[in-house]
Amino acid sequence: MSDTQKFASEQIDIGEQMLIHGVQPITLAERLMMLANAPMQPRSKQRPADDGLFDTNAINQLEMFHPLPSRDG
Repeated sequence: MSDTQKFASEQIDIGEQMLIHGVQPITLAERLMMLANAPMQPRSKQRPADDGLFDTNAINQLEMFHPLPSRDG
């Protein structure tokens, strides 16, 4: 490889990264598009969905309806 042919490079968080022939550096627009298309993340800690269908503590609950006591005794 002659001195006139140089590898392209891009600046990343840990320093400069050299790119192989044919690879283009990632542009700011491409980075922003990747962030915009990423799944949304919660801004604060979410409460667990432990009610209704997703209630994992339902086995610890008492029965809502109890059988009637027998009249014999």
